[in-house]
Amino acid sequence: MARKIGFIGTGVMGTGMIKNLLKAGFPVTVYNRTKEHAKAAIAAGATWLDSPAEVAQATEVVITIVGFPKDVDQVYFGKDGVFEGIHSQQTLIDMTTTRPDIAQRIYATAKDRHITALDAPVSGGDLGAKNGNLTIMVGGDKADFEANQDIFEAMGSNINYFGPAGSGQRVKMANQIMVAGTMTGMVEMFVYAKQAGLDLEAVMNTVGSGAAANWSLSNYGPRILKNDYTPGFFAKHFLKDLRIALDSADDMKIQLPATEQAAELYRVLVEDKKLGNDGTQALIKLWWH
Repeated sequence: MARKIGFIGTGVMGTGMIKNLLKAGFPVTVYNRTKEHAKAAIAAGATWLDSPAEVAQATEVVITIVGFPKDVDQVYFGKDGVFEGIHSQQTLIDMTTTRPDIAQRIYATAKDRHITALDAPVSGGDLGAKNGNLTIMVGGDKADFEANQDIFEAMGSNINYFGPAGSGQRVKMANQIMVAGTMTGMVEMFVYAKQAGLDLEAVMNTVGSGAAANWSLSNYGPRILKNDYTPGFFAKHFLKDLRIALDSADDMKIQLPATEQAAELYRVLVEDKKLGNDGTQALIKLWWH
């Protein structure tokens, strides 16, 4: 019999993931800070409960994907949080992109309570969540990873285990460092091509079939050309990720100048231009108005 899953966080990513868990036959109970944003998940067959603690009490596996590190901390350790509702034989899987030390704290607290915890951030954006082909990067105990493969396979197609608690988050930082380069490269490519008077769609298709082909271009390039800035991934969340990556790099005493520049560009977009609720492709708005 399929295990009962609790899912906390019904945003752009979470809703698609929940729908795929339901399709795979898992009963899913949900909670979100704003119930209005859980409507699509509930309409798809998920059950609503009023707090993370209640979700934990009613389920066997709790999955979380929320916004910022402070949100993760609140969901797990706050009043009516997950740790107030846990019971034996439970598994906690945080799929938020957050700081490795938070993943390690969740893991240690879970071990103290005789339950299991994994950090499993994802990549693939809204389309990956919708289509069930996310890349999932997992940290924690390997036996716990293996015991939850069926759950990961309902949401992703490229699922990899990397080592102890926090390892999944570190791989996600490596992923975001790479994405920062492809996003800034794509945007500057469009800015240059437009100023040169070129056919932007033809340039996109040509560049995308050669050595410069990349995920950002194929997924976000067409959206830019349609002036579609709806979030496959929020700009404000990407800025958060880049800051975590840079903090982690500081801890390791390495410098990442290209990532620093990308973070500054996204800071201008999010904090100065107040466009944090746009998708990451809105970076082009620093040039195009």
